[in-house]
Amino acid sequence: MPDGVAKSPVAGTKSKAARPSLKPGPDGVIRLSGGNPQIPKGDGDAPVQAFIAAMPGWQSEIGRQMDAIISDAVPGVCKSVKWNSPFYGTDPKSWFVSFHCMTKYIKVAFPDGTSLEPVPSGTSKQKNVRYLNVHEGEFDRVQFADWTKQASQMPGERFGS
Repeated sequence: MPDGVAKSPVAGTKSKAARPSLKPGPDGVIRLSGGNPQIPKGDGDAPVQAFIAAMPGWQSEIGRQMDAIISDAVPGVCKSVKWNSPFYGTDPKSWFVSFHCMTKYIKVAFPDGTSLEPVPSGTSKQKNVRYLNVHEGEFDRVQFADWTKQASQMPGERFGS
């Protein structure tokens, strides 16, 4: 076994300890594959704003727009960053929309997406989840606001432990 490579219990794979550590970019932000900012977990507006500010390129402006639309549509919305993504809910223990940076788009998740009208086009392995992939220059603010209002009236998804 080469120096610094830990043997994994699964043949042909490297353990987490053997993976190279992620290093901050020139702006000081650590980004995961696809450019998603690695922001510490936290509740409230501050960690969400830190995530949005760290979104790469054009995605940061769309993130600001989505955050403003959600905040306007759902007064008193609960915000948090978990699993390197901002989550929005009607109470601190559940969520109705979240988003994540990918290389060429922002992936928006609606846990009760099959109940939205019209249903967002992105499917999931999870029965009720639907995704909206927002590409540069293609953000439909009116439709997003409508889906946000609808989603906030649904049960949402409970956070795991």
